[in-house]
Amino acid sequence: MLTEWLKQKQTQVVLFSSTAIALYGYDQGMMSLINTNYHYLGTMGIKENDPMVGIIVSVYYLGCALGAVIASQFADKVGRKPGVLACVGMAALGNLIMFCAGKGLPQGALPVMLIGRIVMGLGVGGLDAVVPVYTSELSEDDARGTALAQEFQANILGLNMAFIINILVTHTLGKYSEWAWRIPIITMQIYPILLISGTALLPETPRWLVLHQQTDRAKRSIAAVFGEDQVDDRIKELQEAHEQEEKDGMVTYADMLIPGRDQWHPTVVTIMGQVNQALTGYGAVSVYGPQIFELLGFETTAAEFLTMGNYLFYLGMMTFAWILIDRKGRRWLMVTGAFWLAVSFAILCLLGGLAVHQSELQIPLLATGIPGIVVLYLATAVFGIGWLVPPWLIPTEIFPSSARANGAAISVVVWGFANFAVTLLTPIMFTNLGYWLFLVFAGSNTLSGCWTWLYCPESGNRTFEENQEFFKEAADAGTWSVRVVANGDYRRLPDEKVDQAGDGGDQDVAKKNGKDGEREPLLNRSN
Repeated sequence: MLTEWLKQKQTQVVLFSSTAIALYGYDQGMMSLINTNYHYLGTMGIKENDPMVGIIVSVYYLGCALGAVIASQFADKVGRKPGVLACVGMAALGNLIMFCAGKGLPQGALPVMLIGRIVMGLGVGGLDAVVPVYTSELSEDDARGTALAQEFQANILGLNMAFIINILVTHTLGKYSEWAWRIPIITMQIYPILLISGTALLPETPRWLVLHQQTDRAKRSIAAVFGEDQVDDRIKELQEAHEQEEKDGMVTYADMLIPGRDQWHPTVVTIMGQVNQALTGYGAVSVYGPQIFELLGFETTAAEFLTMGNYLFYLGMMTFAWILIDRKGRRWLMVTGAFWLAVSFAILCLLGGLAVHQSELQIPLLATGIPGIVVLYLATAVFGIGWLVPPWLIPTEIFPSSARANGAAISVVVWGFANFAVTLLTPIMFTNLGYWLFLVFAGSNTLSGCWTWLYCPESGNRTFEENQEFFKEAADAGTWSVRVVANGDYRRLPDEKVDQAGDGGDQDVAKKNGKDGEREPLLNRSN
């Protein structure tokens, strides 16, 4: 039975995409304890509180931003699958460069490490841009969120894998050991090996093939996944969608980035999704987890194990993300999540202040530490459920096919620059603000929630074409307010498309505005 399940194309796509996303998660967890390894710091010629620690971490995101643009263009021209494979190779190369930093040329360790981080970022940023598009084009309308959320659960699995390996080698070999930081780096090569091995099994998306007039290949791709009896109907739907896009014209970056152009509005929604995700502060928590717990008053070893527990809890709670995202919607999750994150960080600020002054106030550590653990764990769960997936998913749903990869690339570029700023500034804020850093995050989450509630439409359970209708109606109405456009219909999931059974099975779906759109999946979970 397991063998049959593994042979299904749907299973292979999900496993492949999940592994690619897990690679991105692995890097997030990889640097967390490497940053505190004394041999690593000595090899790089820096101290633990040196701003260069944050620069080494953050330049990776600049590589991600550039890699997303290059990979999206490559995937548009050559194919989604070759695009993913090229990105995997780049990430593997960057990882090897990082591993070799300080070997044979100790005085050049820091530049080599920086180059390795950038090169690895090129690959991972490309994966972040191409994989969500690949998955979205192979998922049904009422399951796109579920598919991507399941893959991002693998992202947290990768993060956990990296941190657990870090913990094991650090406490086995010690913080002065060279291999306590080199082993976690080179272990990442497991992911490229698995991805390259599995590439031959994957289909190219029929949507991309039709877009590039490769109809025969598209038919073979559909037949391999669904059977010969499905080919004609699916090809017809894809060709009709492609013909409509040709009438509308191909979308360029100028159309997306110049105010007033047709795709400017969805581009702003995409940009603000990633900016707001960065403002939640969880980029800092994932990279600097042990330091966060130290702010709450815990010693280094305890903080490291509490961080590991937080990541494991994060992994488990991500199950609720893929259960809820297609049932409650992207917008609801983000607004609700921002509210509870703001509350959580405000409480953490209070607890951090009490922890810092516990001796003079004669407050036991556990009186502030245990509530701090509970609140931070719950805040991590809220972020994973509400904010980890939607900013990546929405760009794949609101652009036409000819701009979807570009939209995903813009999303990754903004994510890269936003996280570059957050990871660069976080060590500085740790030093200068202490526990007041939590209050900064409470305020930034409040801003994120307000913007999302005002301007981010609900894109779940709608066809790609229906989501594009929102922006046309917004232009006609002369406003971006979700409460005003289309009488507020885009504030929530369309009732007629919600799968009440919760099983993603086939059902009669009402047509919106008399249009079919691209409603049939390219990969159907029920097949």
